[in-house]
Amino acid sequence: MASLLLIDDEPAILRALGIGLRARGYDVHTARSGAEGLSEAAHHHPEVVVLDLRLPDMDGIEVCRQLRSWTQVPVLILSAHGEEDRKVAALDAGADDFVTKPFGMAELEARIRVALRHQSDSQGGSELVVGPLRMDLAGHTVSMRDKRVALTATEYEMLAYLARNVGKVVTHDLLLAQVWGGRYGADAHYLRVYANRLRRKLGLGQGQFLVTHAGIGYELRDDEGPQAGAGKGA
Repeated sequence: MASLLLIDDEPAILRALGIGLRARGYDVHTARSGAEGLSEAAHHHPEVVVLDLRLPDMDGIEVCRQLRSWTQVPVLILSAHGEEDRKVAALDAGADDFVTKPFGMAELEARIRVALRHQSDSQGGSELVVGPLRMDLAGHTVSMRDKRVALTATEYEMLAYLARNVGKVVTHDLLLAQVWGGRYGADAHYLRVYANRLRRKLGLGQGQFLVTHAGIGYELRDDEGPQAGAGKGA
């Protein structure tokens, strides 16, 4: 059984999620505050943390930062509609993904499965494989559906960073800092231009494989199907 830690101050949510996830075979631990959550994480070493942003004793973003100071456990954020800025801050603090309330158990479990799968694959070697995409990190070559794709150095670096974080929403600021450097932090138009170039060279449609989360960032998925709820635009 995969071990989960749920951190939320609402007893009804903890009870409902605990019942639903235990019924699906997960070993579930719960906490109702940030401090209790950090203590439970240190004691139980869960494989995924599901963290609400609004806690009574400390901000969920701070909980995420403290977790990231000593563990790389996947952190899945629970957020409310209209909290886009806080979602971005949580992702920049090290969260891996988010689910917006209200959500269904099937959606939450799907996100948990993705987090578990990517955690197990994170050690990787000299090759990144994401669905039909293969990147040879030693030879700096890329192939899509077994066909070689010619990329510029910057296109390659952007794609490689997204591939290393497959299934995670990478914020604009983080992607700019990793690929272009911190001085480009306000230049999100770079990302739109390069995302469109990558889609064209990889033969992708909008919302396919390389997904835009409008106002937040980009995500590389390990399948090619259109993604429900993906943001429109570049």
